[in-house]
Amino acid sequence: MFKTFLIKYGEIAIKGKNRHLFEDALVRQIRHALKKCDGTFTVYKEQGRIFVNCEGEYDYEETVGHLQHVFGIVGICPVMQAEDKGIEALGDDVLTFLKNVYDLEHQTFKVHTRRANKRYPIESMEVNAILGERILREFPGLKVDVHHPEIMVYVELRESGKIFIYSKIIPGPGGMPVGTNGKAMLLLSGGIDSPVAGYMICKRGVKLDATYFHAPPYTSERAKQKVVDLARKLTPYAGPINLHVVNFTDIQLYIYEKCPHDELTIIMRRYMMRIAEHFAKETGSLALVTGESIGQVASQTMQSLAATNAVCEMPVFRPLIGFDKQEIIDISEKIDTYETSILPYEDCCTIFVAKHPVTKPNIHIIEASERKLDEKIDELVKTAIETTETIWVE
Repeated sequence: MFKTFLIKYGEIAIKGKNRHLFEDALVRQIRHALKKCDGTFTVYKEQGRIFVNCEGEYDYEETVGHLQHVFGIVGICPVMQAEDKGIEALGDDVLTFLKNVYDLEHQTFKVHTRRANKRYPIESMEVNAILGERILREFPGLKVDVHHPEIMVYVELRESGKIFIYSKIIPGPGGMPVGTNGKAMLLLSGGIDSPVAGYMICKRGVKLDATYFHAPPYTSERAKQKVVDLARKLTPYAGPINLHVVNFTDIQLYIYEKCPHDELTIIMRRYMMRIAEHFAKETGSLALVTGESIGQVASQTMQSLAATNAVCEMPVFRPLIGFDKQEIIDISEKIDTYETSILPYEDCCTIFVAKHPVTKPNIHIIEASERKLDEKIDELVKTAIETTETIWVE
């Protein structure tokens, strides 16, 4: 029955003179998402609305599922299209719609008309009254409830002469279309937090690349594949991701050999930030993104975060900074990364961890410890960058 979807957006509507740029970006993201669906689709915008027309056969559930991954969409409305042939014909179309969509017995309803076609000869309130009367005559068991109706009947009268009738608004993910707010580099591990951080920053319209620190033979190929799988879980929301896989083993071993063990986590983290920032600058990213949350572990105290920030020239965004663990887990389950994140393949952050890490590092002491690493650490960093494997994940 449904060959058209009306796409509703939220924040884009308040973008003023730049609104068309965000609408165009959303249209592009919808087209990209629908490439993965069986069927042929036309996506276009008209009078503050975006429409998806389905040509020929298509899978309804699959199509809605892909649209629900497109940031910028707040509502997906399956609509029945009709031609403007007068108010009597419109009443017939509304009755046909209701019979096809609902088993009508004793529900309450409300009609809401949007008169985008200002040349339509009848005002919106009068259209509501006429259609409501037709519905009551056809279905005597129904009642009108203008405050809390069980069934909403939406009617849109378009300037093109088309009429759209719909009732269901399927929620979208909200946010802003990916790519409208620049690009950032995500430090992606195999844990629960960093994929959620990537999801959250994408929701604000940011395009993602990612960097993962691999430590063979202490971490296995399965650990690496786990991170690739997590990146792939993000792509329905984020689009394709360039994943930079950095061999971090020699750097970690050298830090382990030269630096106090209670400072290992902080110093290793600082070198990760340096390397991730290198790739961020190389690929046009404007910020780094991590999954850190204040106080969750020793490396995420205020003092520790300040110590890792100190090595970065570009901003470091932490979308989960005020979240507790259960809130993060809830989002990871929603975006289908949780089960992959808890697979028992350790990453380099958990292999080289001190028994009693410093929780309030002094930046001057940390910098003094790093000076013990001499020029060799620069060579190891250079080698790690030159031997990095970049994986295109989509």
